[in-house]
Parts: sequence; C-alpha cells; structure tokens
Amino acid sequence: MVKSIEQQVYELVRPYAGTYLFNLKKVELTPTTDLDSDLGLDELEAEDLMTSFFETFNVAKEGFRIENYYPQAPVSWNPFRKTEPISVADFTIGMLIESAKAGKWLYD
Repeated sequence: MVKSIEQQVYELVRPYAGTYLFNLKKVELTPTTDLDSDLGLDELEAEDLMTSFFETFNVAKEGFRIENYYPQAPVSWNPFRKTEPISVADFTIGMLIESAKAGKWLYD
C-alpha cells in the first residue's frame, strides 16, 4: 500500500510529538496541530524536524526562515520592566503537508 503524503508527514512528525506522561497515550496529530504551541518543540527541535522534512520530501527550502516561527525575544536589562509577548506565525502540520505536495515552502 502506498502511503499518502499526509501519512508520511505524520510519520515524520510523530517522534517529535511525545506521549502523555501518565497514560502513555500518543498525542493526536492533525493538520491544525501547531509545532510550537501544541507539541512544544523548541527552536533546535524544529530546525531538526525541518531539515528532515526538506530532505525527505525534496521540498525547496527557499523562503523558509525558522526565525518567522521562533523569533528572538528582546533583551531587557531592567528586571522590573514587563516584556510584551511576541506574536508568532502559526507553524502547523498542515503547512508541512501542503508544502510537501507543492514541492516548495509555501509560507512566509
């Protein structure tokens, strides 16, 4: 049986998804699953995943910048100054699926 691109992307992401601690239930993966907020991937894990993604699916890497999804927090030397949360773009499994189908990174 030939696996669909969606299935292949899920298989690539699965090792990064982890499991729930107490019942060892696998985390559910859907196209709307966010790699940062839902799976909790840090920048290095996301870079590792994306390197595998681009190689596995032969997707053109041009236009992909990890900084769009993991921006550097501003440095403040004032410990009393409250920093504003940084707004980041969605970084979902659906984006990987659509880009794998297109053969290039489709998002800014």
